[in-house]
Amino acid sequence: MRSIWNGAISFGLVSIPIKLVNATENHSISFRQIHLADGGRIRYRKVCELDEEEVSGGEIGKAYEDADGTMIPITDEDLAQLPLPTAKTIEIVAFVPADRIDPLQMDAAYYLSANGVPAAKPYTLLREALKRSNRVAVAKYALRGRERLGMLRVVDDVIAMHGLLWPDEIRAPQDAAPEGDITVRDAELDLADALMDTLGEVDMDSLHDDYREAVEELVAAKAAGETVLPAEPEDTGDGKVIDLIAALENSVRAARKSRNVEGAGDGDGGMADVHPIKKTSSKTSGKTARTTEAEQTTKAEQTTGTAKKTTHRTPTGKTVTRSGSSTAKKSAPKSTGAKKSTSTAKKSAGSAGSRTTAKKSTTKTATKTATKKRTSSSSSGTTAKKTAPSRKRTSA
Repeated sequence: MRSIWNGAISFGLVSIPIKLVNATENHSISFRQIHLADGGRIRYRKVCELDEEEVSGGEIGKAYEDADGTMIPITDEDLAQLPLPTAKTIEIVAFVPADRIDPLQMDAAYYLSANGVPAAKPYTLLREALKRSNRVAVAKYALRGRERLGMLRVVDDVIAMHGLLWPDEIRAPQDAAPEGDITVRDAELDLADALMDTLGEVDMDSLHDDYREAVEELVAAKAAGETVLPAEPEDTGDGKVIDLIAALENSVRAARKSRNVEGAGDGDGGMADVHPIKKTSSKTSGKTARTTEAEQTTKAEQTTGTAKKTTHRTPTGKTVTRSGSSTAKKSAPKSTGAKKSTSTAKKSAGSAGSRTTAKKSTTKTATKTATKKRTSSSSSGTTAKKTAPSRKRTSA
């Protein structure tokens, strides 16, 4: 890279010879002025306004125009005699944290290259000192006929210098802010935050000048004699007042859709819906347990309450079989009452008491049935005794 200035860095009593190299380059496309009638190029000639004759570069000097229009000539010898210590020196005046420098002051950027082998050691010393201190150096230097302010920092293994504007060259932001007291709602801030999160970060190296590329394509197409079709204009809003909430919501949707399209194809399908498993409450479990136990108790009661079949031979020689089914049917309401009493007893004293009550009810029912049977047997025996003597008398 070609140097644009040679000098030295003044670091206390240490002098570091350096070369100043441009750190940036301009890629913008420049155009020439032409005559529309015939396409001829328009050129500017330097003409003296007094004799209206064209003058060459060697005949042109400098002058300062006074307020009344008077020209005061200034020669290069006059400027060289000025007591300017930074004419060939980058003089470091302070070391400050980087956040003390207002980005509004940033101007052109340069690389400082060590000029010669003797400059390598002090150059490396300054570079490492800047790295370890996490600070930047503020310096003064003279370039292109004026003294300037600069900031020195480390980029990779090179010391870079940013030209800075003087503090009095920064204009105050008067009348730039919106007038009046404007309130922003929390919902609007939340949507703005959501949009910022959705847009995320960007790789700075991936950014490029779309306009320059479009101009280059246009020039190439016209040079090849191709017809260039006008591009469809984009809807930029034309500065119209819009619904801020709706615009933010649409922006978030568009950004998410764009990110989803970029990330599509990673999977075979969409995400499955996940539903939480419902937990059975303790009350429902208790009801189910009590219902099951009551059913088992009822079955036991029905089994116990069923009377056994009995066989009885009458005096006439006939065999009669009697069943306790009718008795069981009659005692069915008592079983229902036993269920209710069982539920009540379980809540108060447990299931054991209810089973005891059911057994007592069954025992009473069985006792009544046996009593009826004995009464029936005794009456049958008496009838048989009375019938036997009458038969004897008849036969006689």
